[in-house]
Amino acid sequence: MITKYIVSGMTCGNCVNHVTEEVSEVDGVTNVSVTLDGGAMLVESAEHVPFDSIIEAVQEAGNYSVVEA
Repeated sequence: MITKYIVSGMTCGNCVNHVTEEVSEVDGVTNVSVTLDGGAMLVESAEHVPFDSIIEAVQEAGNYSVVEA
């Protein structure tokens, strides 16, 4: 299952790395792809991952916000 999100507030490659690292640690997530331009984030998982878990991980990465796309 692939779910698309939009992450706001990222300004550099370091931001992308922090978001990728934190979201990768969420239970059930198998792969994360984040792009700086436009803030697109694709999250792969075997089963549905609660949006609250994604929000928490993105906020843990820094001062970013996320919405489902």
